[in-house]
Amino acid sequence: MSSRDYILSKIRNTPRNKRPLPEIPDFKVDGELMDRFKRSLLMNKGGIVDAKQLEEFIDSHQFKKVLSLSEEFRSFANMDIPSDAHQLADLDMAIISGQFGVAENAAIWLEERDMGLRALPFITEHLVIVLEKDQLVSNMHEAYERIGKGASGFGLFIAGPSKTADIEQSLVIGAHGAKSMRVILM
Repeated sequence: MSSRDYILSKIRNTPRNKRPLPEIPDFKVDGELMDRFKRSLLMNKGGIVDAKQLEEFIDSHQFKKVLSLSEEFRSFANMDIPSDAHQLADLDMAIISGQFGVAENAAIWLEERDMGLRALPFITEHLVIVLEKDQLVSNMHEAYERIGKGASGFGLFIAGPSKTADIEQSLVIGAHGAKSMRVILM
C-alpha cells in the first residue's frame, strides 16, 4: 500500500462525531430601517431621489442613452434593452428595480431578471435602483436568509457607486462601474 493510499484509508476509517451546528442568534437591530438605510447609502456615496429630482438630473446632463427596466419609470427611457451587452458600452443611465435593501450597509439585492443583461449595473455611467420601502431588512443575516428561500440563478448586492482606492489611499469613484448610484424609495 502506498503512503497516499494509507493516509486516505486512515481518513476514511476515522469515526466521525456528528455535532449539531451552533444556533445563530438573532442579530436583528431595532430602530427605523428607513433612516438606517438612508444614512448607510449616503456614507456609501449614494443618494436618495424622487421622480422629480431624477427627471431634473437627466435633463441637466442631457443624457443621450437612458434605459429603464422599471415599469414606473419607462417614460424616462429613450432606448430598449439590446440583445447584445456590447451595445450598452456608452449607456448614460440605467434604471432598474431591486428586490430588497439592507439597512445596515445600504446593499440592494438584484437578480438577473432585474438587470436584463448581467453587465447593465456595471457598464452604465449612472445607476438608479427603484426599491419598495417595505422591502428593507435589518442586516446581512436577514438578507442571506431571504435569498436562501428563493431559487435565483445569478444575483448580487450593490451598495453604492463603484469605488476603488490605492495604497496611497486615493479614492476613485466610478473606476470599475457606475460613477453614481441613486435610489428611489417607493
